[in-house]
Amino acid sequence: MEEATYSFAGAAKILDIVESKLRYWAQTGFVGPSARRGGKPVFTFQDLVSIKAAKELVDRGFKAAEIRKALESVRASLPHVDRPLDRVRVAFDGDRLVVVDQGGAYETSGQKVFDFGLAELRTSAQRIAEVRPRAQTPEGTPAPKRTAYDWFAEGTLRESSGDADADARAEACYQQALALDPGLAAAHTNLGGIAHRHGDAGLARAAFERALALDPDQVEARFNLANLILESGDLELAVAEFRRVLQTAPDFADGHYNLAVALERLGGRAQARAHLEKYLALEHEEATTSSSAAAWAEQARTLIARLAEP
Repeated sequence: MEEATYSFAGAAKILDIVESKLRYWAQTGFVGPSARRGGKPVFTFQDLVSIKAAKELVDRGFKAAEIRKALESVRASLPHVDRPLDRVRVAFDGDRLVVVDQGGAYETSGQKVFDFGLAELRTSAQRIAEVRPRAQTPEGTPAPKRTAYDWFAEGTLRESSGDADADARAEACYQQALALDPGLAAAHTNLGGIAHRHGDAGLARAAFERALALDPDQVEARFNLANLILESGDLELAVAEFRRVLQTAPDFADGHYNLAVALERLGGRAQARAHLEKYLALEHEEATTSSSAAAWAEQARTLIARLAEP
């Protein structure tokens, strides 16, 4: 039997999440669909469990990095959907998510922050499972209302189009997205990028700070803000912001490179060299296939050699 899957709209309805927020989570790599059907990304039941857990932890104030760590464990231990779900719960013990069988097959230790049963989630999911693609909208039927994420996605396409008025059109799309969902932090981030390209550092910084007020762990906004601060010459604050980037995304190669640049200007030669070496380790494979990555890797090696000089 073909496994049931769920669209963004269906998953949002099941989990009581604003669809634009769910799409934003997927777009930023926080949590999202793991399957495809008819060329479109769709959610499995396991994905629904992960999102429900993520939503609960977000509501309780946990950081994105902590939630990502917790989610790593639940998929492997999640029972197949043909198991009796009325006996199964998902619990968080303060460090990881675990699947708990009431029959005693797997028990948690430590204090449970929350737990929830899967039977009710499964029942809700079964009501709107999409095993086949939906039919086309009949001709003459009004098009569905555009969501915040629809506007956001169009904005990203406009930005990458290369048209003369691409930024202006993209900016209009992001503003439409924010009118529908003021909490869409990624739209503020992209507006900041447009402002920076047009030389308005003050407007760009304000946009990045608005994004971070909504989502303090958004790596792109924090990284862009750190770069603006570095450009302004405030080296100590730039270093602090780059370190916050790497706390959330320790394998973000560009964060290591730019932190090294800021540290070198402050005189922290040993630390700068360590971050450049980390950058090269992370970018090793990319540098063998991309001329641009290879050029940046060569610059990193040149800077390492300079830092080694007495």
